[in-house]
Amino acid sequence: MSQAELISPLRFITRLPGNLPRLPRMLLGLYYTGIRNREKRLSLGWALERAARLYPQRPAVIDEERRLSYAEFNAWCNRLAHALKEQGVVHGCVVAVMLENRIEVLAVLGALAKLGAIAALVNTTQRGKVLSHSLNLVKARHFVAGDELRGAFEEVRHELDDARRCYWVADGDSLGDPGDAPPGWLNLMRLALGRSSGNPVETGEVRLKDPCFYIYTSGTTGLPKASILSHGKWIKAYGGFGHSGLGLTERDVFYLTLPCYHNNAVTVSWASVLAGGAAIALRRKFSASNFWKDVARYQATCFGYIGELCRYLLNQPPCAEERGNSLSGMIGNGLRPAIWAEFKARFGIERVMEFYASSEGNIGFTNVFNFDNTVGFSPATFAIVRYDLENDRPLRDPRGFLQEVAKGESGLLISEISPKWPFDGYTDPAKSEAVILRDVFRPGDAWFNTGDLMRGIGCKHAQFVDRLGDTFRWKGENVSTTEVENTLGAFPGVEDAVVYGVEIPGTNGRCGMAALRLTAGQHLDGQALAAHLDRELPGYASPLFLRLLEEVETTGTFKYKKTELKQQAYDPEAVGAPLFARLPGDAGFRPLDAQLYQAIQRGEFRF
Repeated sequence: MSQAELISPLRFITRLPGNLPRLPRMLLGLYYTGIRNREKRLSLGWALERAARLYPQRPAVIDEERRLSYAEFNAWCNRLAHALKEQGVVHGCVVAVMLENRIEVLAVLGALAKLGAIAALVNTTQRGKVLSHSLNLVKARHFVAGDELRGAFEEVRHELDDARRCYWVADGDSLGDPGDAPPGWLNLMRLALGRSSGNPVETGEVRLKDPCFYIYTSGTTGLPKASILSHGKWIKAYGGFGHSGLGLTERDVFYLTLPCYHNNAVTVSWASVLAGGAAIALRRKFSASNFWKDVARYQATCFGYIGELCRYLLNQPPCAEERGNSLSGMIGNGLRPAIWAEFKARFGIERVMEFYASSEGNIGFTNVFNFDNTVGFSPATFAIVRYDLENDRPLRDPRGFLQEVAKGESGLLISEISPKWPFDGYTDPAKSEAVILRDVFRPGDAWFNTGDLMRGIGCKHAQFVDRLGDTFRWKGENVSTTEVENTLGAFPGVEDAVVYGVEIPGTNGRCGMAALRLTAGQHLDGQALAAHLDRELPGYASPLFLRLLEEVETTGTFKYKKTELKQQAYDPEAVGAPLFARLPGDAGFRPLDAQLYQAIQRGEFRF
């Protein structure tokens, strides 16, 4: 990774004059990010109603066929809220939401936020036992599913603790014609017809401390965990990203292709939009070939990204629509320093609002001052401390306290837990306690362990370095090795499975690789194994490379030894054992020899 240039006070000060026109919005943003009173009645629903009051006739949501003003969209959310309330959805109720990126998903989330209900944002790629686990984990008793995902839900419905209250949304313009719900489902949009379009009184009672979303994260162990995204954290994003950061206005259009079960979409992007009364233009799924056509159609001025998305765009051949495009800014995370300058130059992007945050954590960084190769600035109290990678733990001095690294050195990022920067954590208290470090710099203090290596570069700015532990990141998602190992172990003939991340040149993050020990006399059926993985895992979690082992090395506590496996990766010369690869578009795994390895290294396949 390229090291970001250190930011001296003088270099920082030279950026300030260019930001003077933005000063009023920046100060407003600091107000929202600095609110300490968690009983204060501010929420996503409040932000939506504020935007509808200030910008009633400006476009709020857009897709290929529809364009709704803030007044129209807010009224729709209100009708849905009143309908759901009649169905028993009240403050604190958990409602699982399974919809692809379309206007309906934002309307449902807006309605739930107004009632103070908690939307569990189900990853739309989850299937089978992972999906049933996620739905039962949060004790959901109401379920909203689009017709496009009804099949996936029906497969696990019998495994749910209580699935009597299921609401169906047609796959189409459900605002115009809600259609007929299948047997066993209530038609949510039809229930909303004729309901009051007035703002529900419940919105004024929702507090910063109340949960807004449950967002699923694989974390570092096993099946998905549900992190709590409070209205307070959403309002911090509203202030930090929306007002202090991007500063969008009612003349802006934000193009969103990131999935709406992702924090980047429903918190970072939507909060940025609502803060200034901008419009949000949705696409069901990201398409590199249609990206610039959509930007031109909507005259988008900003878009949300993850690093992989940017790489896909750079890999596309130049097209007419990208030249002189309407984009001026972008917000997201994971833009690699290696392509940062090239991306800005090719597409004429003036501002890269790179940020760092996590659904469960209490800290965020934002590139407010538009420096290159940095996740930006954080107002939170944080430290970057020495970390023992060999023993996988922070280093403590003879007194038992942690030690900060020098500016420019990498270490573990931790953030102090305080009334101003509370830690909402996970739905499972034990999982929350596991990521809290105590007695860090003084007896009795508590800090959130981000699990990430960062480099301080001065003036409260940082650069992301890497993630700790076995979890690796691929396609913008965290992949749990334990979950993948368990799935592989369930396949007939697999005795042991060791999963780890490996790098493919020219890609972001690490893809999955598995070392397998087969039952004596068994042979690998690459096509059957691939079909099994497709059934049980999201696409991003499925390994792309396999190797066969005679024996699996473990530690004294029966943990797999992965260091050498990671170093050898999928290089036939280093491995000296059978190797297999699943190339883009393949239905199964094929043998990987030196010739295919070199082709992959040359970038002949687009993973």
